[in-house]
Amino acid sequence: MSKLILGLTGGIGSGKTTVTNAFAKLGVNIIDADIIAREVVALGSPALKSIAQHFGKNYLLADGQLNRKLLRQKVFSDETSKQWLNSLLHPLIRTAIIIQTKEATSPYCILVAPLLIENQLLKLVNRVLVIDVLEQTQIARTMRRDGNSEEQVKSVMASQISRNNRLAAADDIINNDTATFAEIEILVAKLDKKYLTLTKMH
Repeated sequence: MSKLILGLTGGIGSGKTTVTNAFAKLGVNIIDADIIAREVVALGSPALKSIAQHFGKNYLLADGQLNRKLLRQKVFSDETSKQWLNSLLHPLIRTAIIIQTKEATSPYCILVAPLLIENQLLKLVNRVLVIDVLEQTQIARTMRRDGNSEEQVKSVMASQISRNNRLAAADDIINNDTATFAEIEILVAKLDKKYLTLTKMH
């Protein structure tokens, strides 16, 4: 029997972490695409060496780690660089995700990926859970959390798939506009029961 893999996604500031933590409390294994994306360019990794060779040594910090801020600025403003970086990193990230989903020990596992749809990771999951909030909620939360300007938040949102397209890909939706953590836990507990039932049928 193959494992049920749930893809969890949502725009910036939608509260993915809150929902993920509620699932983790129930013992569900979480595979985080953002953490994997950091691990594949960790100190000493082949991908980090490739980045330094391609973009130059100034894309490394003094301690040899990746200068994320500089690289982010570069790929944000240069489509060719972005495509080069994606073609380097996406296969590595995908491979690591597949390995981690196979190693998961809970009846079903969750792949958390902000760019689940954009980065063609849908093929790796059986169902999609979208954490949905109004766009003004995204902006307000992210400005409060990261201290970013409204323009910065909007530019990140513009690089992500639209809310409507994200919702169109959803099998399940949690509206996280005004929910308290206690309310989220109740919604997650209901979904957990549903997924455990689906696991038996999968």
